[in-house]
Amino acid sequence: MSDTRGGLRGWAAGRRGSLSRLRFTSLRLRLVVVFGLVALTAAVSASGIAYWLNREAVLTRAQDAVLRDFRQEMQNRAGALPARPTQDELQRTAGQMAASSQSFSVLLVGQDAHGKTVYGNSGGINGFSLEDVPKSLRTAVNRRQETGDTNRQPYHLYWQRVVEHGTPYLVAGTRVIGGGPTGYMAKSLEPEAKDLNSLAWSLGIATGLALIGAALLAQAAATTVLKPVHRLGVAARRLGEGRLDTRLRVSGTDELADLSRTFNNAAEALEKRVAEMAGRDEASRRFVADMSHELRTPLTAITAVTEVLEEELESEAGGIDPMIEPAVRLVVSETRRLNNLVENLMEVTRFDAGTARLVLDDVDVADLITACIDARAWLDAVELDAERGIHVRLDPRRLDVILANLIGNALKHGGSPVRVSVREAPDSVVIQVRDHGPGIPEEVLPHVFDRFYKASASRPRSEGSGLGLSIAMENAHIHGGEITAANSPEGGAVFTLRLPRDTSETTEEPTEEPAEEKDGKKDGKKDGNAAKGEEE
Repeated sequence: MSDTRGGLRGWAAGRRGSLSRLRFTSLRLRLVVVFGLVALTAAVSASGIAYWLNREAVLTRAQDAVLRDFRQEMQNRAGALPARPTQDELQRTAGQMAASSQSFSVLLVGQDAHGKTVYGNSGGINGFSLEDVPKSLRTAVNRRQETGDTNRQPYHLYWQRVVEHGTPYLVAGTRVIGGGPTGYMAKSLEPEAKDLNSLAWSLGIATGLALIGAALLAQAAATTVLKPVHRLGVAARRLGEGRLDTRLRVSGTDELADLSRTFNNAAEALEKRVAEMAGRDEASRRFVADMSHELRTPLTAITAVTEVLEEELESEAGGIDPMIEPAVRLVVSETRRLNNLVENLMEVTRFDAGTARLVLDDVDVADLITACIDARAWLDAVELDAERGIHVRLDPRRLDVILANLIGNALKHGGSPVRVSVREAPDSVVIQVRDHGPGIPEEVLPHVFDRFYKASASRPRSEGSGLGLSIAMENAHIHGGEITAANSPEGGAVFTLRLPRDTSETTEEPTEEPAEEKDGKKDGKKDGNAAKGEEE
C-alpha cells in the first residue's frame, strides 16, 4: 500500500513538474504553440485545397458522364419522336431514357397535334415534374440563341446543381434541335456527397494527426534546444548562490555550445576575481585585527597613566599645573577615544571573520534597559515606557551594546527627552528609541548604519568613531533581528529594534568580553563615555 502511495506521489510530482515547465510564460509552451499553429495552418490549408480539388474532380466527372449520356439519349430517342408527339409516346420515351446506365429521372415536355402541352415522366405521377426544375434553368433552355459562325445551334444544354431536402441533385435540360419535345433530367449526387464526406473526415483526421505530430515534434525540439538553456539557468543560479566552481559541459559547435563556453569563461574569470578580492579582504581584516591587538598593549599602559592624570585633575589638591591642564584633559579624552576605536575595530573584525557568538540568557527587557540607562547616568534624560515581565532569550551584553549606542546617539545628536518604549509582537519584541531633535536628513538615512559614516562633514574630529550604529546593527543581525531608522511625523528620529523572542537556535558559544568593557560595567562613567561617542 505504501509503495502505491509513493508511486502516486511520484506521478503527481512529475505532473506538477511538467505543468510548471509548461507555464504560460515559458519558452517551451510558446514553442509548442507556434509549432502547433504552423502545423494547423499548413494542414488545414492543404486539406482545404485537397478537398476542393477532389470535390471538383468528383462532381465534374459524375456531371460530365451524366450530361453526356443525357445528350446522347435526347439525340437518339427524343429526336426520333414526331414533332407533335402524344403523351403515351412521351411517357414511353422518358422511361426508355431513364433506363440508361446513369439511372437519372427524365421529364419530356411537348405539344400534341391539338396544340395541347403534354408531359412524359419516367417516374409516374409522383415522379420528376416541371416544378422541380428551377425557373432560371427553364428560361435558359427555352431561350432561342442566334445562330452564326460561332453558334450553329439555336438551343443548348444547360445544367444546375440544387439541393432538395438535404440531398444534392444535378438538373439539366435541352430541346431537340429541328423541332420536338423539351427534355429535363434530374440525377441524385448523394453517392458523390457521401464520398466527399468520407474524404472530409479523412482529411480532418489527418489534420488532427498532423497537429499531434507537430506538438510532439515541438516538444522534442524544445527539449533538445531548451535543455542546454535550462542547464545554463541552473548554473547561473548556482553561480549567484556563490558556487563559483560551477561549470557547464560543452559539446558541439553550435551557438549554444559557444554560449556555454562563454559562461564557463565568465565563471572562471569571476572566480579568480572573487578569490583575489577575498584574499585582499582577508588580508585587510587580518591587518586590522593585528593592528588592534598590537595597539592594546601600549594602550593599556597609556590608559593607566591617563587614569592617574585624570585622578590628579579631579583631586582637590590641584596637583596639575593650570598651564598644562588643558593638554592633560585633551590627552585623557583622545586616549579614551582611541581605546574605544580599538575595541570597536576588534569587535568589527569578529563579525567579519564570523567568530562572534551569542551567550544566551533569559532576561527581562525592562530590567536590562533600566540597568543600561542607570550604568551610564542617563536616568534624568531618558523616559522609559516598558512593562516588567517581558522575557526574551538573548545575549544581554550585546543587547546592552545596542541600547547604549542607540540611546547615546539620540542624546548626542537628537534632543531630550529621549523616549525608550517596548512592545510585544506575536514572535518578537520591538524596542523604539525616539528623540526630540531635528531628525535625520533624508540623504543621510540610507547611510546611518554604514561604517565610519558621519552625518556632518564639519565634525570629522568628533568623539565618536562612526562604528557604533554599525556594531549595533551587526549585534541585531546575529540575534536574527533588525534595526531601522526613520523620522517621526511629530519630529525627531526613531530607531526601531526588532528582536525574536527566542534565539536559542543560534549556536551558543561564549565569546571572551573585552577587559575594558568588563571594567566599564563596574564603572558606569567609563562605559557611558564609550557608548556615547558613536556618530549617528
